[in-house]
Amino acid sequence: MIQLEAEEIMHLKVECSEPLEVKEGIDGYLRVIPIRGGTFEGRIKGTIVNGGADWNTLKPGNYAHAFAKYLLLTEDGEYIAVENEGILEEDTRLIKTRPRFTADSKGRYGWLNRGVYVGSLKPGEGRVSVEITIYRLL
Repeated sequence: MIQLEAEEIMHLKVECSEPLEVKEGIDGYLRVIPIRGGTFEGRIKGTIVNGGADWNTLKPGNYAHAFAKYLLLTEDGEYIAVENEGILEEDTRLIKTRPRFTADSKGRYGWLNRGVYVGSLKPGEGRVSVEITIYRLL
């Protein structure tokens, strides 16, 4: 068996607004959760830009599909686009995600455009709606 290793690259504390209820659709119950800001730290540090959202669909069979798209602003002024998709198992309340990054390929964070990343998402406390830890597989 091959054992995979990973390094933690960032921990996000995401602030969200109240969900916007689209309600029952062909794919399930859709709610859009606006992202209004937050912070991140780790190998990269900065803030989460207001204006992203998580398109969260409750599916038949007791699970939810999440797809979030948002923008990070690093301490040194670089923007990084994030698409983070995952599945919530209602039994465990654990969300495992597959983040994907777009950064300036010639910039300091171009390495984010390559590699395989995974994440874990859990509910936050206070103003922080969710906390996400992202790992890069080695």
